[in-house]
Amino acid sequence: MQARSALFDLYGDHLRQRGGRATIAALIRLLAPLGIAAPAVRTAVSRMVRQGWLAPVRLPAGPGYQLTPRAVRRLDEAAARIYRTGRSSWDGHFDLLVISAPEARTERDRLAAELTFLGYGRLETGVWLAARPAGEVDQLLADAGVRFERFSAAHTGGDTGARELIMRAWNVPAVGASYAGFVAQLTPVVGAITRLADDRTAYAARCALVHAWRAFLFRDPQLPASLLPPDWPGTAAAAFFDRQAARLRPAADRFVDHCLRES
Repeated sequence: MQARSALFDLYGDHLRQRGGRATIAALIRLLAPLGIAAPAVRTAVSRMVRQGWLAPVRLPAGPGYQLTPRAVRRLDEAAARIYRTGRSSWDGHFDLLVISAPEARTERDRLAAELTFLGYGRLETGVWLAARPAGEVDQLLADAGVRFERFSAAHTGGDTGARELIMRAWNVPAVGASYAGFVAQLTPVVGAITRLADDRTAYAARCALVHAWRAFLFRDPQLPASLLPPDWPGTAAAAFFDRQAARLRPAADRFVDHCLRES
């Protein structure tokens, strides 16, 4: 687990609901159980400040860092996709983007990664679609300085045509295999946490669980159930995540509060 990713997890899963700020000492304490050393935390924090995700702030307990408005929007949208059980049904329309991609390869790759994170799949060069519109996409494309058109489109072939379309934009079988792998990998990690485990150990296990689940923000566009294969592995994986995340939450919260007080 890299320090920058761990910080996103920490702010999104714990610090967002505690004001979105913490001292650097607290951040170091909170990432220590994950095997991340203090120099790596400081380097990652500096990088996130340069990228506009964190801003320095002077707290009563010492120097710290708080989420920027941009980071708050990103984490709130991510949280809705991470804790997604009971999400509303699909209305049958895709959000379709036709863009003029940047000329520089690095900029194209960066834009593609951002669109993928927001749940968009590339249908062909310059054409992206998502099952649900992302609130950030207009600002993202404007900031990238690219020309684009945006449409709400329903496939004339109904669900059959829509299924064929999504198979062109995403590797659906690979996503399903990743979900099965997630459950197999994390079952022993969370299963080792019993009532005898201390709060620090439970916190570390929950961080590993959330971190692994968060990776699906880049892999799974969360397509409608009506378009997915029967017995979709993502359904069982989501139930597993919800159950274990809730079970480990009280101990993890106690450890976070302890670190914030101590720092």
